[in-house]
Amino acid sequence: MGLLDGKRILVTGIITDASIAFHVAKAAQEAGATVVLTGFGRLSLVKRVAKRLPQEAPVIELDVQNQEHLDGLADQVREHVDGLDGVLHSIAFAPAGALGEGAFLSAEWSDVSTAIEVSAYSLKSLAVACRPLLSRGSSIVGMDFDNTVAWPSYDWMGVAKSALESTTRYLARDLGPDGIRVNLVAAGPIKTMAANSIPGFASFEQAWTDRAPLGWDLADPTPVAKTACALLSDWLPATTGEMVHADGGFHAVGV
Repeated sequence: MGLLDGKRILVTGIITDASIAFHVAKAAQEAGATVVLTGFGRLSLVKRVAKRLPQEAPVIELDVQNQEHLDGLADQVREHVDGLDGVLHSIAFAPAGALGEGAFLSAEWSDVSTAIEVSAYSLKSLAVACRPLLSRGSSIVGMDFDNTVAWPSYDWMGVAKSALESTTRYLARDLGPDGIRVNLVAAGPIKTMAANSIPGFASFEQAWTDRAPLGWDLADPTPVAKTACALLSDWLPATTGEMVHADGGFHAVGV
C-alpha cells in the first residue's frame, strides 16, 4: 500500500525534469497518487516533461497573476479528477533587478512587488482557487528556502520567502477549521533552472556541501520530494503552519 494511495494531487511549478516539483509529482505517483500538473508560459515544454513521469499527467495552464486562470482552475481540475486531497505550491520568481549584489538597496518597487506577488501572495491565491476542491484532511504544501537569516545575493527573494512563511501561518489559521493543513518544506539548494538564475548560487552550494550534518547532494531532489509527499499524506494530521526542513540538517548548525 502506497503512502498516497487514492490521493488526488495538484502539482504546480514544473519547468523541466530537474524541477523539484517534477520529482514531487514522480514520488507522489510512485506512492499511489493521481497527479494533475499546472504550467505557465511554455506549456508545450511542460507537456513534454509530463510524459517523463511514471504515468503521463494532464497539464492545466495557470498564471498565478491572472485572475481568470485562478477563477477557472477548479473547473479545469474537475475535468481530470473529482476533487483534490493535496496541492503543491512550487512557484517563485523575482526579476533580475531584485537579485544580486547591491540589489537590495537599488531594486525598484515594481520588481519587488512582482517577487512578492508571485512567490508569496500566490500561495493564498492558489489556496483560495483550490478550496472548492479540498475536503477535510487535505494538505497544501509550499516549497521554501528558509529565510530566518539574510543570504548572499538572495535579497528581495529572501523577503518574498519571509512573506511566504508568514502567509503559510495565516492560511493555516484560516483553513484549519475546514480541516485543511498548510505547511512548507524548506529545502536545501538543488541545481535547478530556478537556482541557476540566482546570482552567487555557488556560495550556497559550498556551504551546504561543507556543513550539512547528513551531507547534501545538490543534484538529488529526492529527499525533498519525499518530505513533501509525507506532508501531503495522512501521516501528519496535526501538523499545520509548519516549516519542515529537508536540508541535511544545515539549519541546525553554526560555523
